[in-house]
Amino acid sequence: EAAAAYNDALQERTRERVPLQWAMTQNNLGSALRALGERENRTDRLEEAVVAYNDALQVFQQASAEYYINVAQENLGTAEQLLAERRTDGIGNNDS
Repeated sequence: EAAAAYNDALQERTRERVPLQWAMTQNNLGSALRALGERENRTDRLEEAVVAYNDALQVFQQASAEYYINVAQENLGTAEQLLAERRTDGIGNNDS
């Protein structure tokens, strides 16, 4: 439900209108997707989390928002590590 709520929020908080709020929402979406990916033992949610974190990171970097850059980088690193572990274990998108 959290991932759906963040996706809904992104319809209102657009990158063009409120870039930092959009990036924070993307970061939160990434966290929700990462949690789903961990629970469901799947890679597709983790891949989506990586995209969301990367998108947020771009905006934070453009705004020179150091604190949020660090948060997004840490979250991105965690998601990428989990994704790499899943791929090493041979867990794919259709596994649950």
